[in-house]
Amino acid sequence: MKYLHTMVRVRDLDASLAFYEKLGLRELRRSDYPQGRFTLVFLAVPGDESAQIELTWNWEPEDYGCARNFGHIAYQVDDIYDACRRLHEAGITINRPPRDGRMAFVRSPDLISIELLQRGDPLPPCEPWTSLPNVGIW
Repeated sequence: MKYLHTMVRVRDLDASLAFYEKLGLRELRRSDYPQGRFTLVFLAVPGDESAQIELTWNWEPEDYGCARNFGHIAYQVDDIYDACRRLHEAGITINRPPRDGRMAFVRSPDLISIELLQRGDPLPPCEPWTSLPNVGIW
């Protein structure tokens, strides 16, 4: 398993970028998703792209209160199906199964979302994952 990034929802993308720039982080990449009406910006300290922050800016205003702005912690795994099988067998609920062979979500006992991402290309869809529904929220 490899740590990838931590996601934080932001209310004002420009203000947030200015803040993280002052901390010494630099923008690595940015992607706009008009269909979902959000933008993702990945930041890291120059010379160390192994610990990234993902800023998620939803185009529609939303009040995050004091908790929803923290999104998830992401880890890359060698085999997403094997990782989810092991977690399921250990009694952990797979909230968003890896139906696409690429991504799954689980939650910690403190309700922190953990995203698992397949290393490299997505694996071919397979059962039981393709038939499992989402459970709860993530």
